[in-house]
Amino acid sequence: MSAKIKQIRERLEEIASLKSEFRLKERNESRHVMLRERAMTHTFVQVSEVIGRDKDKENIIRLLQDSGDRGQVSIIPIVGVRGSGKTALTKLVYNDGGVKNNFQLMMWVCISKEFDIRNLIKKIIKSADDGMGYDVEKLSKMEMEQLQGILREIIGDKKYLLILDDVWNDNSMKWNHLKEILFTGANGSKILVTTCSKEVASIMGNIPAPYELSGLPHDECVTLFTRCAFKERQVKRYPNLLKIGVEIVEKCNGVPLAVKILASLLFTKTDENDWKSIRDSELWRMKQNENGVLPALRLSYEQLPTFLKKCFAYCSFYPKDYQFNHFELIYFWMAHGLLESTNENEDLEDIGLHYFQELASRSFFQDFEEMGSLIILCKMHDLVHDFALSLTQNEFSAITSSTTRISKSVRHLLFPNSASLPPDLSTLLQGLDHVRTALFKNEEKSLSSQSALDLCLSRFQYLRMLDLNGSTLEIPLERIGCLKHLRFLILPENSEIKKVLNSICKLQNLQFLMLRTEESPTDIRYLISLRCLFFSTKQKCLEKNELGCLTSLRCLVIESCEKLEYLFEDMHGLKHLQTLIIGDCKSLISLPRSLKYLTTLKTLLIDNCENLNLTMGEGKDRQDLARFGLQKLILMQLPKLVEFPKWLLQGSTNTLQLLKLESCENLKELPACLQNIVSLQRLIIEDCYGLSRRCELGKGEDWSKIAHVPKIVIDGADIDSIDN
Repeated sequence: MSAKIKQIRERLEEIASLKSEFRLKERNESRHVMLRERAMTHTFVQVSEVIGRDKDKENIIRLLQDSGDRGQVSIIPIVGVRGSGKTALTKLVYNDGGVKNNFQLMMWVCISKEFDIRNLIKKIIKSADDGMGYDVEKLSKMEMEQLQGILREIIGDKKYLLILDDVWNDNSMKWNHLKEILFTGANGSKILVTTCSKEVASIMGNIPAPYELSGLPHDECVTLFTRCAFKERQVKRYPNLLKIGVEIVEKCNGVPLAVKILASLLFTKTDENDWKSIRDSELWRMKQNENGVLPALRLSYEQLPTFLKKCFAYCSFYPKDYQFNHFELIYFWMAHGLLESTNENEDLEDIGLHYFQELASRSFFQDFEEMGSLIILCKMHDLVHDFALSLTQNEFSAITSSTTRISKSVRHLLFPNSASLPPDLSTLLQGLDHVRTALFKNEEKSLSSQSALDLCLSRFQYLRMLDLNGSTLEIPLERIGCLKHLRFLILPENSEIKKVLNSICKLQNLQFLMLRTEESPTDIRYLISLRCLFFSTKQKCLEKNELGCLTSLRCLVIESCEKLEYLFEDMHGLKHLQTLIIGDCKSLISLPRSLKYLTTLKTLLIDNCENLNLTMGEGKDRQDLARFGLQKLILMQLPKLVEFPKWLLQGSTNTLQLLKLESCENLKELPACLQNIVSLQRLIIEDCYGLSRRCELGKGEDWSKIAHVPKIVIDGADIDSIDN
């Protein structure tokens, strides 16, 4: 060891000597992210949806309404350069009320570059399931003929619309094979294809000519730019900036993605020099094939601080069109040491959220959805994904059947289709001793996929992240327990994992764990670094001295525990817990009294617990229960909720920002204490019947309790508060 230390010291001295040789200077870079006002508002509402495409929308709807040749399914290609807004426009069409009324069955599948017939049929079935219950595991075990039969059964004699988004396949034989399967259904059925390639359009289309999506007109680009670059009603204050902005727009060649990226970059910047530096950048002269998008991406990327550049690049390790969960993404960054804090009182989770918000505000993410008013789902445009991938310098590799070589510098491996792997995988993986990430993103079980997993676990001793979500493979838990550097682990929902071995509990560096099992491991308390736990069990009650001993835990999700009646009583050990989510626990009777010790709790979500009585035993002792200051309280699908549990709000008078009540049909009224919660910014009430009437604008019995809330949404409709 002393010899190794000496070699390392000599290497560091050699590197230090190069600093003066290249005249490099040290400088301090702030790790603090200054959040821009728009981060969680403007960006997450799609910029006026889609600008300047009304005529295109009408034209495409007209093509969908054309009856076409009797007995033939019309295939309509939409062709346009990357970033021109093909997918956004198609979504507008797909969600149009008239279009929905015209078709009995509507399906949407993203294709991207993998055109595997079997996988595509499974995707179409899942999109068109129509309540028939074909889950992932069932489909993965079916033969091709069975899958075809199911698809034909689902479509039947219905008039359908199928969207095949982002198609790259130019192999006519593959397309003809899929087309034969799809040519069924009622007369007037349509397949709408989006592609960047005129060749693909000519192969797939059967109408006289594809619909070519031209660049966005200049005036519409300027409108899009101003909405993204300026705060509301501030354009007129900066005519000098607007003039420079118009010149920047001209360089974007009518590509909305390029316009949006640069406008997002300049948002809140009022120094004219910042705008001129973008307009006059040498990057506009770079060789490109994407009509202004790559220079725009490069310009925006170069403005990022170093630590955010790394986080952005790491997003490319996931497959194209992957739907990110901002929660998991933060822990993914954390597992690889990308989140850094200069303030010991600031949690890494908060730092990660700030990083995510900043990247989102710069339009590096898109297609945002909110799940349960708590979790943000989003995607990355395929062009942005390609750009991020180009930054990784051979650190990442996706392993497919066509893979013939893997660089020795690879640190992150993706198995997008682990049932289709190269035959010499063992040879290819030789020498990859420092792999940090292994993602298995396909649910099919095969000898090759099982072999791939076994190889990874035996050879990659430095793994920090192992994602087996959706996998049906046999999981060698003993081997996983030997991966002492592991920080992020998702185990699959697999019936073969009856009981998680205590060997998993040796992973003392583990920070994120998704665990689905019949019985929790007794030694789980030894996961001393665990910060986030998604937990599912078939037990009736949780024992003391297990979960309650996880002192580093920040987030606990207890879900799909159908038999669970009681939670663990020793919650007082969770002294850093900030988020508690309890969902689909239909037998749960009550919450533990030790809940009162969760003084750091910020978010509480309870969903679909039909036997849970939140007011049970609410007496003098219970009134003193809540010592936490919640920021978000979300109660959903709780039929036994009749009286609002006031004890949940008693410590949150100055902290609560969001209150959501959904499908609590027996809830009588809102508590009087609500009018004293001055911090409340959003109130959402959905499907609560009588409660919705009591909150009617200006005249409902409960209106006076909520009139001070800036944003009120009742049954999907925004209500303007009188006080605001």
